[in-house]
Amino acid sequence: MKTLRKAVIPVAGLGTRFLPATKAQPKEMLPLVDTPVIQYVVEEAIRAGIESLVLVTGRGKAAIENHFDVAFELEDTLRRRGRQEDLELVRGITHLAHFAYVRQGEPLGLGHAVLCARYAVGDEPFALLLGDDVFDERDRALDALIAAYHATGKSVVGVQEVPLEHVSRYGIVNATNSQGSSWDVTTIVEKPAPKEAPSRWAVVGRYVLEPRVFEHLAALEPGVGGEYQLTDALAALAREGRLVAAPIPAKRYDTGNKLDYLKANIEFALKRDELRPEFIAYLKDLAQEL
Repeated sequence: MKTLRKAVIPVAGLGTRFLPATKAQPKEMLPLVDTPVIQYVVEEAIRAGIESLVLVTGRGKAAIENHFDVAFELEDTLRRRGRQEDLELVRGITHLAHFAYVRQGEPLGLGHAVLCARYAVGDEPFALLLGDDVFDERDRALDALIAAYHATGKSVVGVQEVPLEHVSRYGIVNATNSQGSSWDVTTIVEKPAPKEAPSRWAVVGRYVLEPRVFEHLAALEPGVGGEYQLTDALAALAREGRLVAAPIPAKRYDTGNKLDYLKANIEFALKRDELRPEFIAYLKDLAQEL
Protein backbone atom coordinates (compact mmCIF):
# COMPACT_ATOMS: atom_id res chain seq x y z
CA MET A 1 0.00 0.00 0.00
CA LYS A 2 1.39 3.37 -1.02
CA THR A 3 2.10 6.06 1.57
CA LEU A 4 -0.26 9.01 1.62
CA ARG A 5 1.88 12.02 0.68
CA LYS A 6 -0.39 14.32 -1.32
CA ALA A 7 -3.58 16.28 -0.79
CA VAL A 8 -5.92 18.07 -3.18
CA ILE A 9 -7.74 21.23 -2.08
CA PRO A 10 -10.28 22.64 -4.57
CA VAL A 11 -10.47 26.45 -4.29
CA ALA A 12 -11.95 27.43 -7.66
CA GLY A 13 -15.51 28.16 -6.48
CA LEU A 14 -17.06 31.58 -6.99
CA GLY A 15 -18.17 32.04 -3.37
CA THR A 16 -21.52 33.52 -4.33
CA ARG A 17 -23.01 32.91 -0.88
CA PHE A 18 -20.65 35.56 0.52
CA LEU A 19 -21.23 38.34 -1.99
CA PRO A 20 -20.33 41.17 -2.03
CA ALA A 21 -17.26 40.26 0.06
CA THR A 22 -16.18 37.70 -2.55
CA LYS A 23 -16.64 39.93 -5.58
CA ALA A 24 -12.92 40.73 -5.72
CA GLN A 25 -11.35 38.24 -3.28
CA PRO A 26 -11.55 34.46 -2.92
CA LYS A 27 -13.96 33.13 -0.32
CA GLU A 28 -11.13 30.93 0.95
CA MET A 29 -9.22 34.06 1.98
CA LEU A 30 -11.95 35.24 4.36
CA PRO A 31 -10.40 35.20 7.84
CA LEU A 32 -11.20 33.38 11.02
CA VAL A 33 -9.95 36.16 13.31
CA ASP A 34 -6.71 36.95 11.45
CA THR A 35 -5.96 33.76 9.53
CA PRO A 36 -7.56 32.85 6.18
CA VAL A 37 -9.81 29.80 6.14
CA ILE A 38 -7.59 28.18 3.50
CA GLN A 39 -4.58 28.32 5.82
CA TYR A 40 -6.42 26.33 8.50
CA VAL A 41 -7.20 23.67 5.90
CA VAL A 42 -3.59 23.55 4.69
CA GLU A 43 -2.26 23.28 8.25
CA GLU A 44 -4.68 20.44 8.98
CA ALA A 45 -3.27 18.47 6.04
CA ILE A 46 0.29 19.10 7.19
CA ARG A 47 -0.49 17.91 10.74
CA ALA A 48 -1.66 14.64 9.17
CA GLY A 49 1.72 14.13 7.49
CA ILE A 50 0.91 15.47 4.02
CA GLU A 51 3.99 16.74 2.21
CA SER A 52 2.65 18.05 -1.11
CA LEU A 53 -0.51 20.10 -1.70
CA VAL A 54 -2.28 20.51 -5.03
CA LEU A 55 -4.64 23.50 -5.04
CA VAL A 56 -7.20 23.57 -7.83
CA THR A 57 -7.68 27.26 -8.56
CA GLY A 58 -9.60 29.37 -11.03
CA ARG A 59 -9.79 32.88 -12.40
CA GLY A 60 -9.52 35.52 -9.69
CA LYS A 61 -7.78 33.24 -7.17
CA ALA A 62 -4.30 34.74 -7.35
CA ALA A 63 -4.57 35.94 -3.74
CA ILE A 64 -4.43 32.32 -2.57
CA GLU A 65 -1.21 31.63 -4.46
CA ASN A 66 0.25 34.92 -3.23
CA HIS A 67 -0.62 34.07 0.36
CA PHE A 68 1.57 30.96 0.27
CA ASP A 69 4.32 32.57 -1.81
CA VAL A 70 7.25 34.78 -0.83
CA ALA A 71 6.22 38.41 -0.21
CA PHE A 72 9.57 40.14 -0.71
CA GLU A 73 8.40 43.73 -0.21
CA LEU A 74 6.48 42.89 2.96
CA GLU A 75 9.32 40.82 4.38
CA ASP A 76 11.84 43.53 3.62
CA THR A 77 9.70 46.18 5.29
CA LEU A 78 9.21 44.03 8.40
CA ARG A 79 12.94 43.31 8.54
CA ARG A 80 13.89 46.99 8.31
CA ARG A 81 11.38 47.92 11.01
CA GLY A 82 12.69 45.25 13.36
CA ARG A 83 9.39 43.37 13.50
CA GLN A 84 11.01 39.96 13.79
CA GLU A 85 7.97 38.13 15.16
CA ASP A 86 5.77 39.24 12.28
CA LEU A 87 8.57 38.45 9.81
CA GLU A 88 8.84 34.88 11.09
CA LEU A 89 5.05 34.52 10.95
CA VAL A 90 4.96 35.57 7.29
CA ARG A 91 7.94 33.45 6.32
CA GLY A 92 6.47 30.42 8.07
CA ILE A 93 3.43 30.45 5.78
CA THR A 94 5.67 30.15 2.72
CA HIS A 95 7.45 27.09 4.07
CA LEU A 96 4.44 25.12 5.27
CA ALA A 97 4.62 22.55 2.46
CA HIS A 98 5.31 22.07 -1.23
CA PHE A 99 2.53 23.74 -3.22
CA ALA A 100 1.40 23.08 -6.78
CA TYR A 101 -1.45 24.83 -8.56
CA VAL A 102 -3.67 23.66 -11.40
CA ARG A 103 -6.47 25.63 -13.03
CA GLN A 104 -10.10 24.65 -13.43
CA GLY A 105 -11.02 26.61 -16.52
CA GLU A 106 -14.79 26.36 -16.06
CA PRO A 107 -16.98 25.98 -12.94
CA LEU A 108 -18.14 22.45 -13.79
CA GLY A 109 -18.55 21.05 -10.30
CA LEU A 110 -16.49 19.40 -7.59
CA GLY A 111 -15.96 16.21 -9.56
CA HIS A 112 -14.46 18.17 -12.43
CA ALA A 113 -12.26 20.17 -10.04
CA VAL A 114 -10.83 16.97 -8.56
CA LEU A 115 -10.28 15.53 -12.03
CA CYS A 116 -8.22 18.62 -12.92
CA ALA A 117 -5.67 17.46 -10.32
CA ARG A 118 -5.25 14.03 -11.91
CA TYR A 119 -1.83 14.53 -13.48
CA ALA A 120 -0.47 16.47 -10.53
CA VAL A 121 -1.43 13.64 -8.18
CA GLY A 122 -0.35 10.78 -10.44
CA ASP A 123 -0.88 7.16 -9.52
CA GLU A 124 -1.01 7.75 -5.77
CA PRO A 125 -3.66 7.82 -3.07
CA PHE A 126 -4.45 11.33 -1.92
CA ALA A 127 -6.39 13.24 0.69
CA LEU A 128 -9.11 15.59 -0.48
CA LEU A 129 -10.00 18.52 1.76
CA LEU A 130 -12.83 20.96 1.09
CA GLY A 131 -12.47 24.43 2.55
CA ASP A 132 -16.01 24.98 3.82
CA ASP A 133 -15.47 22.57 6.70
CA VAL A 134 -12.77 23.62 9.17
CA PHE A 135 -11.89 21.42 12.12
CA ASP A 136 -10.56 22.39 15.51
CA GLU A 137 -6.79 22.62 15.17
CA ARG A 138 -6.39 20.88 18.53
CA ASP A 139 -7.92 17.74 16.98
CA ARG A 140 -6.46 15.62 14.18
CA ALA A 141 -9.40 15.33 11.83
CA LEU A 142 -7.69 13.40 9.03
CA ASP A 143 -6.13 10.76 11.26
CA ALA A 144 -9.30 8.63 11.44
CA LEU A 145 -9.55 8.57 7.64
CA ILE A 146 -5.89 7.70 7.16
CA ALA A 147 -6.18 4.90 9.72
CA ALA A 148 -9.24 3.53 7.91
CA TYR A 149 -7.40 3.67 4.59
CA HIS A 150 -4.43 1.75 5.98
CA ALA A 151 -6.73 -0.79 7.65
CA THR A 152 -8.90 -1.46 4.59
CA GLY A 153 -6.92 -0.36 1.55
CA LYS A 154 -10.07 1.33 0.28
CA SER A 155 -11.14 4.90 -0.39
CA VAL A 156 -12.58 6.65 2.66
CA VAL A 157 -15.16 9.38 3.22
CA GLY A 158 -15.12 11.26 6.53
CA VAL A 159 -18.56 11.47 8.12
CA GLN A 160 -20.35 13.01 11.07
CA GLU A 161 -23.97 12.74 12.17
CA VAL A 162 -26.04 15.84 11.43
CA PRO A 163 -29.61 16.81 12.40
CA LEU A 164 -32.24 15.32 10.11
CA GLU A 165 -33.26 18.76 8.90
CA HIS A 166 -29.70 19.34 7.64
CA VAL A 167 -29.24 16.17 5.56
CA SER A 168 -30.28 18.01 2.39
CA ARG A 169 -27.05 20.05 2.63
CA TYR A 170 -24.72 17.03 2.35
CA GLY A 171 -23.88 13.77 0.70
CA ILE A 172 -25.36 11.09 2.98
CA VAL A 173 -24.15 7.50 3.40
CA ASN A 174 -25.77 4.42 4.87
CA ALA A 175 -25.49 3.87 8.60
CA THR A 176 -23.67 0.98 10.24
CA ASN A 177 -24.93 -1.64 12.66
CA SER A 178 -21.51 -2.09 14.26
CA GLN A 179 -19.45 0.09 16.55
CA GLY A 180 -16.32 -0.18 14.43
CA SER A 181 -14.07 2.67 13.38
CA SER A 182 -15.25 2.39 9.77
CA TRP A 183 -17.85 0.60 7.68
CA ASP A 184 -18.54 -0.27 4.06
CA VAL A 185 -20.48 2.32 2.11
CA THR A 186 -23.24 0.69 0.08
CA THR A 187 -25.28 3.85 -0.49
CA ILE A 188 -24.26 7.45 -0.96
CA VAL A 189 -26.83 10.07 -1.97
CA GLU A 190 -26.18 13.72 -2.76
CA LYS A 191 -28.35 16.16 -0.76
CA PRO A 192 -31.39 13.92 -0.23
CA ALA A 193 -34.69 15.09 1.17
CA PRO A 194 -34.97 14.15 4.88
CA LYS A 195 -37.57 11.45 4.13
CA GLU A 196 -35.31 9.85 1.53
CA ALA A 197 -32.00 10.00 3.42
CA PRO A 198 -30.44 6.58 4.16
CA SER A 199 -29.15 7.91 7.52
CA ARG A 200 -27.96 11.09 9.20
CA TRP A 201 -24.28 10.31 8.48
CA ALA A 202 -23.06 13.21 6.34
CA VAL A 203 -19.85 13.46 4.31
CA VAL A 204 -18.14 16.50 5.77
CA GLY A 205 -15.53 17.53 3.25
CA ARG A 206 -12.71 15.12 4.07
CA TYR A 207 -11.70 12.11 1.97
CA VAL A 208 -8.82 9.73 1.33
CA LEU A 209 -9.13 8.47 -2.22
CA GLU A 210 -7.47 5.86 -4.40
CA PRO A 211 -6.29 7.09 -7.81
CA ARG A 212 -8.97 4.85 -9.34
CA VAL A 213 -11.47 7.60 -8.55
CA PHE A 214 -10.02 9.55 -11.50
CA GLU A 215 -11.17 6.82 -13.90
CA HIS A 216 -14.72 7.12 -12.61
CA LEU A 217 -14.59 10.92 -12.74
CA ALA A 218 -13.37 10.84 -16.35
CA ALA A 219 -16.29 8.57 -17.30
CA LEU A 220 -18.99 10.74 -15.73
CA GLU A 221 -21.78 12.38 -17.68
CA PRO A 222 -22.63 15.96 -16.68
CA GLY A 223 -25.58 16.36 -14.34
CA VAL A 224 -27.76 19.29 -13.40
CA GLY A 225 -26.28 22.57 -14.62
CA GLY A 226 -23.64 20.72 -16.61
CA GLU A 227 -21.68 19.88 -13.47
CA TYR A 228 -19.79 16.68 -12.70
CA GLN A 229 -20.54 15.38 -9.22
CA LEU A 230 -17.88 13.76 -7.06
CA THR A 231 -20.67 11.81 -5.33
CA ASP A 232 -21.36 9.93 -8.59
CA ALA A 233 -17.76 8.74 -8.76
CA LEU A 234 -17.86 7.76 -5.08
CA ALA A 235 -21.06 5.79 -5.74
CA ALA A 236 -19.19 3.88 -8.46
CA LEU A 237 -16.45 3.03 -5.94
CA ALA A 238 -19.13 1.90 -3.49
CA ARG A 239 -20.65 -0.44 -6.10
CA GLU A 240 -17.20 -1.99 -6.53
CA GLY A 241 -16.93 -2.49 -2.76
CA ARG A 242 -14.08 0.04 -2.62
CA LEU A 243 -15.50 2.73 -0.33
CA VAL A 244 -15.75 2.97 3.45
CA ALA A 245 -16.98 5.64 5.86
CA ALA A 246 -14.99 6.74 8.92
CA PRO A 247 -16.43 9.02 11.62
CA ILE A 248 -14.34 12.13 12.29
CA PRO A 249 -13.96 12.67 16.06
CA ALA A 250 -13.22 16.37 15.83
CA LYS A 251 -15.22 19.54 16.27
CA ARG A 252 -16.29 20.93 12.91
CA TYR A 253 -16.98 24.52 11.92
CA ASP A 254 -19.09 25.02 8.80
CA THR A 255 -17.79 28.21 7.19
CA GLY A 256 -19.91 27.74 4.10
CA ASN A 257 -22.82 29.86 5.29
CA LYS A 258 -22.85 33.27 6.92
CA LEU A 259 -24.32 32.38 10.31
CA ASP A 260 -21.99 29.45 10.95
CA TYR A 261 -19.03 31.50 9.68
CA LEU A 262 -19.82 34.15 12.28
CA LYS A 263 -20.10 31.50 14.99
CA ALA A 264 -16.72 30.08 13.96
CA ASN A 265 -15.10 33.51 14.23
CA ILE A 266 -16.39 33.90 17.77
CA GLU A 267 -15.16 30.48 18.86
CA PHE A 268 -11.76 30.90 17.23
CA ALA A 269 -11.37 34.28 18.93
CA LEU A 270 -12.19 32.70 22.30
CA LYS A 271 -9.34 30.22 21.80
CA ARG A 272 -6.81 33.05 21.62
CA ASP A 273 -5.24 33.81 24.99
CA GLU A 274 -4.52 37.42 24.06
CA LEU A 275 -8.15 38.04 23.05
CA ARG A 276 -10.18 35.78 25.32
CA PRO A 277 -10.52 37.86 28.56
CA GLU A 278 -11.55 41.14 26.94
CA PHE A 279 -13.68 39.40 24.32
CA ILE A 280 -15.60 37.47 26.98
CA ALA A 281 -16.21 40.71 28.86
CA TYR A 282 -17.47 42.34 25.67
CA LEU A 283 -19.81 39.42 24.89
CA LYS A 284 -21.25 39.55 28.42
CA ASP A 285 -21.88 43.27 28.13
CA LEU A 286 -23.43 42.81 24.71
CA ALA A 287 -25.70 40.02 25.93
CA GLN A 288 -27.04 42.28 28.68
CA GLU A 289 -27.89 44.94 26.10
CA LEU A 290 -29.88 42.58 23.87
